[in-house]
Amino acid sequence: MKFTLSWLKEHLDTDETLEKLADKLTMIGLEVESIEDKAKALAPFTIARVISAEQHPNADRLRVCMVDTGNGAAPVQVVCGAPNARTGLVSVFSPPGTYIPGKDITLGIGTIRGVESRGMLCSAAELKISEDHDGIMELPADAPLGTSYVQWAALGDPVLEINLTPNRQDCTGVHGIARDLAAADMGKFRDPGIKPVKGEFPCPVKVTVEDEKLCPGFALRLVRGVKNGPSPEWLQKRLTSIGLRPINALVDITNFMTYDRARPLHVFDAAKVKGNLAVRRAKDGETLLALDGRTYTLDSSICVIADDHGVESLAGVIGGEASGCSEATTDVLIESALWNEINIAQTGRKLGINSDARYRFERGVDPAFMVPGLEMATRLVTEICGGAPSENVVVGNAFGDDRVIDFPLTEVKRLAGIDVPFPEIRRILGHLGFMVAGTGPVVKVAIPSWRSDVHGKADIVEEIVRIVGVDQVPMTPFERGDAPRKPVLKPLQLRTRRAKR
Repeated sequence: MKFTLSWLKEHLDTDETLEKLADKLTMIGLEVESIEDKAKALAPFTIARVISAEQHPNADRLRVCMVDTGNGAAPVQVVCGAPNARTGLVSVFSPPGTYIPGKDITLGIGTIRGVESRGMLCSAAELKISEDHDGIMELPADAPLGTSYVQWAALGDPVLEINLTPNRQDCTGVHGIARDLAAADMGKFRDPGIKPVKGEFPCPVKVTVEDEKLCPGFALRLVRGVKNGPSPEWLQKRLTSIGLRPINALVDITNFMTYDRARPLHVFDAAKVKGNLAVRRAKDGETLLALDGRTYTLDSSICVIADDHGVESLAGVIGGEASGCSEATTDVLIESALWNEINIAQTGRKLGINSDARYRFERGVDPAFMVPGLEMATRLVTEICGGAPSENVVVGNAFGDDRVIDFPLTEVKRLAGIDVPFPEIRRILGHLGFMVAGTGPVVKVAIPSWRSDVHGKADIVEEIVRIVGVDQVPMTPFERGDAPRKPVLKPLQLRTRRAKR
């Protein structure tokens, strides 16, 4: 799971340093695998202008460029093979001694076909900020020469990557990560309510769910008159900062919802959907051309969304090419649903598909956020693309089951060996979204809808201990007694292992 520091701060009001936030994330069970700070990695790259670009005397595809690096320095000679290298072009320059991350080399002064080159004009791929390697970067003509490119382009936002355990489905979104940090006293959690979007007309598309075990809940909404095109700059930067490629506004909104709120959505081009929608098992031999360009052959174990024409989407895994959105899309169906976790995992493994949606659905998503997620996505669509929304169509259960656990306060001491005062227990659980009723010695704890992994008393103790700090758990020697240790394995088990070896 990747996110940027500025993205986190949209959900967490904090003044803590990056290092403290990273340490705390690891201590509360969200292990930080890496921190990528582009401000440091790309510091040597500056903005420069090509004064002249002449044909290389000994190579048809090379040009000898004189480059103004700014700050009154003398022009620098650079040999460049990019097809767009030309006089007057403003680009990104790296001097000798610079490490080029996209090529994994340290640049030196070189001689290329008999002509000395004292630096490099860079492509976006060479800076590892995109996959564009067709030519060197082209910046606006008024970009300030000699200044740091990463500062000018506002790319100095550190990117954190955390390694999630399978039970923490709530932290597959930045919103959930911020909640955990707030509970650990790293700042104040920002959780503004989601206002419903009033529907202007009834949704003309009906939904039928044939097997509630495969799809406990399904919500749908039509938005007419949208204008699909490039997403706004803020949204594109959110996606590119974590390595996702912006596609168009409608698709970018669904990707944003996936990473921001752990709520995968799907959008259909309404004009390409024939009749009503049905959630059903696929028929043996049915096929789907998916958005990844591959055609999949399905069987009756796979859950699909289909219209009167046939299969349009692999439920909770990947959408179909036939009903995908393009710049010509004017009416869009937004789908927010709940899927059976086991079936999603089986479908993904059987077909070899690893998608962001599958990653979240097979871990379980917040059932109570199904409809609010649809409302939030609708608001983003209407604000960015315009259009008039219909009323919601909701089939099945949109809230999930209520879970309340009788929790003896002495369990914390018994299982973890630490004394945590009841007010602190109440504060920690409250910040994590749990509801605590009673004053002891046994209290009732209501489990939030986004924590499907919490089932018993030990799980609640784990939540308390990881926020208090596992380093507070005392080291206690295991009482072995005076008797010698008895073998764990029986002679037959030992012989079997030796034979296998």
